[in-house]
Amino acid sequence: MRECLPHIFQESHRELRPRAPMPEFAIQFFAFANVNNTIRLRDGKLLVRLSDLLEGAPESVLRAIAHILLAKMYRKPIERVHATRYRRHVSSREIAAKVHLVRQMRGRKRIESARGRVYDLEAIFETLNTWYFHGLLARPNMTWSRDHARNSLGHYDPAHNAIVVSRVFDSPQVPRYAVEYIVYHEMLHLKHPVKLRGSRRCVHPAEFAAEERLFSHLEEAKRFLKRL
Repeated sequence: MRECLPHIFQESHRELRPRAPMPEFAIQFFAFANVNNTIRLRDGKLLVRLSDLLEGAPESVLRAIAHILLAKMYRKPIERVHATRYRRHVSSREIAAKVHLVRQMRGRKRIESARGRVYDLEAIFETLNTWYFHGLLARPNMTWSRDHARNSLGHYDPAHNAIVVSRVFDSPQVPRYAVEYIVYHEMLHLKHPVKLRGSRRCVHPAEFAAEERLFSHLEEAKRFLKRL
C-alpha cells in the first residue's frame, strides 16, 4: 500500500483542484507520539507525513486522509464521508490501544511540582479522595502546568498517569473550592475512562455527570470559572 500513496494523493488532488497543475508529492510514515498527519508546501513540493500507526490502514482510510489533508491545505470543505471514515478508524479499539502504548514510549511529559506557591495539589487530591471516593483512588502524578494557560484549565493524561492543573489557579485570588473542582473533575476522568461508542468517544458519560453534581461547591466554582 505504501507504493500506492502517491497515486492516492494525486487522485485526491485532482478531485479537489481539477485545473491546477499536479505538484510533486514526498510522502513518508513518521513515528509521531500520536495519530498526527501533516502536510506542507515547500519549493513547489507537497511534503506529507503520516503517523506510522496508519501504516497498513485500508485504502479507503488512506484516501480519506489524503482528502482531509489536501482539503485543509487548500481551504476546501471536507466531505463528511471522509471525515467519518477517518474518525471511525482512529477511534477503533485497535488504534486506541496502539496510541496509548506509543504515547507512553515516545511522548514526553514534563512533571513540574504538585506544591505551588499557594496550593498543594497532592494534599487537595487526598482530601477529595477521602470526601468523595472513600480513599479508593490511587493518586496519579500531580503537577501544575508550566505556564498560566487559560484555554486548558486542567486535564488527566492516562498515558503518563498525570493530572495537570493550570498554574493560573495557584494564586491567593483563587478560592480553594475552584482548585478543588478542577482536581475533582480530573479525578472523575481517572475513575471513568473515555469510552468508545461506535466511532465516537464518550468523554462525559451519564455516571460522570451524576458524580460531578455531588461536588459541594459546584455552582460557586462554575461561576468563578466563567469570570476567570
